[in-house]
Amino acid sequence: MNKPTTITIEDVARAAGVSRQTVSRVINRKPGVKTAVRERIETAIADLGYVPNLAARRMGGARSFLIMAINDRARTIENWTAGRGNDWVDQMLHGGMLACEEHGYHMLFELVDTEHDEAVRQVGRILTSLQPDGIILTQPHSENAKLAQMLRERGRPFARIALPNPEIPSLSVHFDDAAAARACVDHLHDFGHERIAFLAGNSTYRGSLDRREGFADAMHEADLQPVIGECDFSFEKAANYARSLMRGDGAPTAFIAENDEMAFAVLNVADELGYEVPEQVSLISFEDTPGARFSVPPLTAIRQPTAAMIGRACEVLIDATGKTEVEGNHVLPFELRVRQTTGPAPR
Repeated sequence: MNKPTTITIEDVARAAGVSRQTVSRVINRKPGVKTAVRERIETAIADLGYVPNLAARRMGGARSFLIMAINDRARTIENWTAGRGNDWVDQMLHGGMLACEEHGYHMLFELVDTEHDEAVRQVGRILTSLQPDGIILTQPHSENAKLAQMLRERGRPFARIALPNPEIPSLSVHFDDAAAARACVDHLHDFGHERIAFLAGNSTYRGSLDRREGFADAMHEADLQPVIGECDFSFEKAANYARSLMRGDGAPTAFIAENDEMAFAVLNVADELGYEVPEQVSLISFEDTPGARFSVPPLTAIRQPTAAMIGRACEVLIDATGKTEVEGNHVLPFELRVRQTTGPAPR
């Protein structure tokens, strides 16, 4: 049996009638190649079935062609183990992998403990073994100053998926959590709601703090009293808190939940206690996972631009290859998707 022939970069260069260096520039998504030449090379790659060798590419320069994103280990595993899925992770992979693929890169996804010193140790070991060209810190890792300092000392540019923090100079990619919370209050207030409760996530997440601050500010501006319950993104805690409010005097006529799981808890309690949604109680969720569209009734929700944020972070880090630090502030738009869980306040 004949051994399959290995297609090399030189074969591609001969087929396209260009130099090896020009083929390399196209493979590595570098500028300076005319469109017609780039298309000819890409056609030759496809016709020959050439697959670039990552190890060889790394030998040709300092780049690893890897971008690494890290996420909260305990919470991610908890969601997976409980069978709840994790739309945040799905959207991270969607945005990051497509952006990396477009630039000839690969995306790594790592789960890291949130305790600050342990996070530094874990990420340090990963850097030593894989040498990613850039790192994406999601919350709450984005607020770990020790981790940021270690990355700077190791000369690894990083992006924080969070509001800028003057104590951690970095590339910041985020949406305006506070403005999104205010948009929720405005939407409900326009319907005449005055007793609005906010089901808060976890204060170790910067975005969660920004949302509750935005909620409180909007309520005060409307001369309304904010009601905030600490529910830790949990169905059970949100259900217990909502139940206690809805059974009491002066029950809220509307709820804002920081994730869909807590919003589903409110729907469950409303059904249990005989509340009609939205006729007797309205509800808005952050997150907008696929389940939000299929709940009964479908959830009005803030759609977070998670995929776009991770994709933007990847693109900026890739463009900054060779730099040891990257700074900047990229604010992406959110969307309030109005469905069937919000309506006029009951009279």
